[in-house]
Amino acid sequence: MSTHSRSSILFASALLVLLVAAGGFGYWKSMHDRLPEGLYVGNGRLEATEVQIASKTPGRLAEVLVNEGDKVSKGQLLARMDTRTLEAQRDQAQAEVLRARENLSAAQANVQLRQSEQLLAQQELKRSQELFKHGFVSGQIIDQQQARLDTGGAAVAAARAQVSAVGAAIGAAQAQVAMLTSEIDDSSLRAPIDGVIQLRMAEPGEVLGAGGRVLLLIDPSDQYMNLYLSASITGRLAVGEEARILLDALPDHPLPAKISFVAAKSQFTPKEVETRDERQKLVFRVKLRLTDPSALPQAKPGMPGAGYMRTAPINWPANLQ
Repeated sequence: MSTHSRSSILFASALLVLLVAAGGFGYWKSMHDRLPEGLYVGNGRLEATEVQIASKTPGRLAEVLVNEGDKVSKGQLLARMDTRTLEAQRDQAQAEVLRARENLSAAQANVQLRQSEQLLAQQELKRSQELFKHGFVSGQIIDQQQARLDTGGAAVAAARAQVSAVGAAIGAAQAQVAMLTSEIDDSSLRAPIDGVIQLRMAEPGEVLGAGGRVLLLIDPSDQYMNLYLSASITGRLAVGEEARILLDALPDHPLPAKISFVAAKSQFTPKEVETRDERQKLVFRVKLRLTDPSALPQAKPGMPGAGYMRTAPINWPANLQ
């Protein structure tokens, strides 16, 4: 047998051994990775509750007091809109309140004056009626004084109406002050929750419309993973049951979680799923929420991974304990 033939046989034998070994390893790994009965897995991405910090009214952004990555507390001032125009409008409205109150004092004094005139006309009419009985005054005098009394009553009613109108003007001016004060307060953008600044989307000097986004705030204490599973699996899951999340970047650190939500209605797999065949499947959304998000600071929202759920009372595998 030639040296070339012998080399070919040795090469073929070595290749066959490698193929058998690779096949055996693949079979062993598939058996090793196979999940035990009652344990299911779904792929997802770790997420956190997000809050958009945005302007309520159009205006210019005066300052931003935080940067990306800053931890903030509930109620902390994060940014301010320019409020000079609003403050000038509020000053004008407050001046209207003062002027209306002065008008109210004058209107109330006018009511008292008209009431005094009405009382005087009533007393004069009464005296004239007594004199008329004895023939000392004519009926014409009685008619004139009755007309004066009627006119006095109308004047009192008009004066009281003026008081009501001025009171309404005061209420309107005060409402304007309250509205502008509220808009000025809303121009101070504060954190609605404890969290971390994820994005800074606007800078001082920019003119924003109503609802213009300034910051994106995330709540690291509320992290979760959405999974999309078939009805055969979700039908066996219960809210509150234990679960595990294993991130691709941290394969040796399973994160304890609980099933916090199981959808009651199916949907098509979201567009984030890459393959078209997967997107055409009807699935149910299941949310796994971390029970202790601060236990592993390296776990960050946006990291891909897998969520594991049990549908039977079995022990967690060693890599998920």
